Amino acid sequence: MDTNIGAPAGKRPPGGPVLQGDLTRALEAAFFEELAAVGYGKLSIEAVARRAGAGKAAVYRRWPSKQAMTIELTAKAATAFVRAPDRGSLREDVAQFVRDTMAALSHPLASRIVPDLLAEGSRNAELAGALLTGIRDPRRENVAQILQRAVERGELPEDTDLELCLDFLVSPTYWRLAIIRTPVDDAYAERLTDKIIAALKA
Repeated sequence: MDTNIGAPAGKRPPGGPVLQGDLTRALEAAFFEELAAVGYGKLSIEAVARRAGAGKAAVYRRWPSKQAMTIELTAKAATAFVRAPDRGSLREDVAQFVRDTMAALSHPLASRIVPDLLAEGSRNAELAGALLTGIRDPRRENVAQILQRAVERGELPEDTDLELCLDFLVSPTYWRLAIIRTPVDDAYAERLTDKIIAALKA
């Protein structure tokens, strides 16, 4: 994926200059590492800056608060992780989407960050609203392309309830990996794909 989750924070070598792009990437990586380590409630701008080997002013020049940083960077990562591939058929599109989603939610940092943000959202209405606007809505619009292409190919009827089908497409993998946190394998991905296709066509 095209994101800095899990990348080394890239601390500044003694006396060495740091390019703006390098510093931004270091801060992004440090953010995800710190968020996974301590959770949103204990996350601080100072700790992110320290992990990146930078001053906190470097963070504030890019993000005005930890919430703004969280929304921007998690939305960026979520968009990069899960695509809406066009592989020529509904089954192949769904199979690739399932594999991508499983890979995303199985990431060592994401597996700690996602449950934490879900829990924090239940206590923090402002954060929850921002996450819905910045992550859920764009992702659902993106994934809806899989269903829309299937309707155009004639694989799904024109009166398909796209909103309901999106729930069938997205929810099982989140439930398995983000909620009950049960491991998956390729065989499970294939079985899940078959069940999702059956539900979409029902």
